[in-house]
Amino acid sequence: MSKTVTVSDQTGTEAFATRLAAIAKPGDVILMHGTLGMGKSAFCRAFIRAVADNPHEEVPSPTFTLVQIYELDRLPVWHFDLYRLSDPEEIHELDIEDAFADAVSLIEWPDRLEYLTPENRLDIHIEPGSTPDGRVFILEPSGDDWVKRIDQLAGDGV
Repeated sequence: MSKTVTVSDQTGTEAFATRLAAIAKPGDVILMHGTLGMGKSAFCRAFIRAVADNPHEEVPSPTFTLVQIYELDRLPVWHFDLYRLSDPEEIHELDIEDAFADAVSLIEWPDRLEYLTPENRLDIHIEPGSTPDGRVFILEPSGDDWVKRIDQLAGDGV
């Protein structure tokens, strides 16, 4: 069961990320799928700023550090970029199990997780929209809790 969210521009992406951040809780795993330039990092930046309740929160890309950790008042967020990893065993060095247990995990390039992919998660596939800055977000919840929350989010107008 998937849900589709279509936005026309960057502002729409940020608004959607903010809505998703509002229902996030510790232990959530959100897997961001999409080709280079689709807006995975922009979505994650907006999500983190929403959790921080600070539109100016500095949110650097974890491309070279592999993970950025945000110990925010509402809940911790770990932002992973796994693009540069070649072996799922390398992921253990990032303490990803701690993030899965105690934080929201935003993971770009989640195909690198392979067998470490958690069963309870939200997969978000980002595709081009009908305008240059438009995007189509396909939400695929796995696990009863995600299904209920995405249904609630959809009921609220997503």
